[in-house]
Amino acid sequence: MKKTIGYLIPEFPGQTHIFFWREIKALKSAGMEIEIISTKLPHSKIISHSWSKEAQEKTTYLFPPTQYFWGMIVELLSCGLRGWFKCFQSILQAQQLSLYERLRLVAFVFIGAELSYLAKKHQWQHIHVHSCANSANIAMFASLLSGITYSLTLHGPLSDYGSNQEQKWKYATFAIIITQKLYDEVKQKLDGNLPKHLAIAPMGVDPVVFQRTISYQPWETQKTCRIFSCGRLNPCKGHADLIEAIAMVNQEGIDIELKIAGEDEQGGEGYHKQLDKLVQELNLEKSVHLLGAVSEEKVRQYLEEAHIFALASWKEPLGVAIMEAMMMEVPIIVTGEGGVKELVDHEVNGLLVSPKSPKVLAEAIKKLLNNPQLSCALSKASRERVIKDFSSEKSAKIITEFLSKN
Repeated sequence: MKKTIGYLIPEFPGQTHIFFWREIKALKSAGMEIEIISTKLPHSKIISHSWSKEAQEKTTYLFPPTQYFWGMIVELLSCGLRGWFKCFQSILQAQQLSLYERLRLVAFVFIGAELSYLAKKHQWQHIHVHSCANSANIAMFASLLSGITYSLTLHGPLSDYGSNQEQKWKYATFAIIITQKLYDEVKQKLDGNLPKHLAIAPMGVDPVVFQRTISYQPWETQKTCRIFSCGRLNPCKGHADLIEAIAMVNQEGIDIELKIAGEDEQGGEGYHKQLDKLVQELNLEKSVHLLGAVSEEKVRQYLEEAHIFALASWKEPLGVAIMEAMMMEVPIIVTGEGGVKELVDHEVNGLLVSPKSPKVLAEAIKKLLNNPQLSCALSKASRERVIKDFSSEKSAKIITEFLSKN
């Protein structure tokens, strides 16, 4: 008998959610029935993938809760005093929370009841949550109210996902963590509040989808150097540092075209405008192009055209965009903070540089441009690295194995 699980993703389908779509397909291939739930729709300008319309049609949204309001009320009444007691006991036991944060948790009890109602209605056996922020609180309360089990995937440092981490993890049946570095952090900070089963499984890339149609060719002198970067427009992604590095290289007479795929959470009304201003200040309007959110197909096209992929994140947990570039055999220049060193070996399958250092980044770009042999060597080694350890099916296999035990 196939297992049916609820698959909860905040603000789906967003610009960085291609990994989730890949994992969903891998889980279905493994015989699971997947029903997608999300908190709410993201801004329309960051819904960019060719599969986004299909994903929206297959997703049930928790906000606003008008569609399932009466189901939520019925669930709250049917859970009885015991369910209410468990929820409010957990809120009282939560550590280092302000009064406002505790009141927010009370509100999440109601959304947890909505999720619990949906779980019963659709006969889910489990809920998997791709977040350790408020979506995890919602799943936790659904579990306390109805007894449905849930699990987590951690995609970044715990500090990125707000408070009440001890409780979110304590009630989960298992958790997946994308890097060894994050795994060590979780073991240290949440010792005594962890689920019985933990596993490390990186976000992955489909090698069939991400492969070149023509072989990689390094940059040739006197021609335009094409550099591609991909990541949501947020200061932590280091796009400003990369733009400043491009200006430095340009000043030495090298013609560079930088394309940055990604958008801010405000659909272009936030950090995008600051980057536009920086481009104008540096007189790079003809050299730097902010593309906004683009589809997977466009990302693959830009990677195949690029001589270099660069991402100057201040602290990248791991980086699906980096994996995609490596799978497309594009030489990469990335910062070595976060979990990137678990993916990239310096001068073996990529170049690692210090974050917040435009000058160092500019020197790395010139190093590749002046050394076509190195560019080709990194190109050849990069795809092999990703295929070996970063398949998109790995995490789906772990979820399937854990659920088969319960």
